[in-house]
Amino acid sequence: MSAPPELPEIVSRAFDVSRTRGYVSFCRNETGRLLATLAATRSGTLAEFGTGCGVGTAWLRSGVRDDARIISAELDPRLAEAAGEIFEADDQVEVLSADWSTMRDHGPFSLLFLDAREPKNAGADTIIDLVEPGGVVVLDDFTPCSSWPPVYEGRVDVLREQWLTDERFTTVEVMVAPDASVLIATKR
Repeated sequence: MSAPPELPEIVSRAFDVSRTRGYVSFCRNETGRLLATLAATRSGTLAEFGTGCGVGTAWLRSGVRDDARIISAELDPRLAEAAGEIFEADDQVEVLSADWSTMRDHGPFSLLFLDAREPKNAGADTIIDLVEPGGVVVLDDFTPCSSWPPVYEGRVDVLREQWLTDERFTTVEVMVAPDASVLIATKR
């Protein structure tokens, strides 16, 4: 068994900031590596809703191409400030202290990363106009489910079902760890 690959320097910095701020809700490394890989395929503007202390943004930054930029929005001003410090000298990353809905003025995006539960009811109807044709939406924080319809905590997971059946997107659920999955949706 080999040791896990080292973290990119920018991701390590984001983890350090998260720890010093006492913020423990952040993007898993498995999801982060997927984000970095997807970011490497995108040009234009990439976005994240719910920056936290910038771990997800750092993963995007670790893979982003030179012809792309990242905009990330965090509602909590203290967290946005912390994340902003990580990227203050980086011309490719902008962290906004703002509600996700203000991002409508910055899109459409070639890649959009968001927590499956934020914005509330993050269904395709809410997101469709924020993503360019061929753009990718990554929703994390799902628990893998092998049944159909998908079930979470004893109930049909309506959000996951909507994404997997919306004809405007081609969507797949990908397990990133035994206890975690993400949805990757490409706008048709």
